[in-house]
Amino acid sequence: MLLDRTFDVSTQGLTAAQVPNETLREIEQFVYREARLLDERQFWEWDQLFTNSGMYWVPQQHGQVDPFEHISLFWENRMLREVRIRRVENVRNWSQQPPTRTAHLVGNVMIEGLDSQGLLVVSATFQVSEWRLDQRQLAGRYTYKLASEDNGDWKIQLKRVDLINCNDVFANLEVFV
Repeated sequence: MLLDRTFDVSTQGLTAAQVPNETLREIEQFVYREARLLDERQFWEWDQLFTNSGMYWVPQQHGQVDPFEHISLFWENRMLREVRIRRVENVRNWSQQPPTRTAHLVGNVMIEGLDSQGLLVVSATFQVSEWRLDQRQLAGRYTYKLASEDNGDWKIQLKRVDLINCNDVFANLEVFV
């Protein structure tokens, strides 16, 4: 999946989508719940929000079109997310002594449309306060491609995190943004 160039990361050329207010509220709650899972360090539960082929992507350039032609800060499938979760939660991981703590503020949740596969594209702005030995602020825009499950649940096919300072020099980004 990491090198699968057919994986659709595009959020351009969307078909307009009107969703009922009830569905919009469900999607907002989904996005807020995802942020809460990260803040509470419930990384395994967070990972289960993704489809089996779902990807987590943090581009390194503004307007980056794909993760294949340019380096990304993160381009992770389920296996790489699980490796990172195991490392972050390992008691011997010195870089998590003390553990990283975050507080996400998420807003401006908007339905952008449907992609060519019928996935619902949703965006939201965010600000994250992160603390380990010092505090730092991260901010930007999330773009999700969400798949509706038969049971009515939503799953993440793609989470794109566009940091406003994506091409800056970063200290280690240990946990998920």
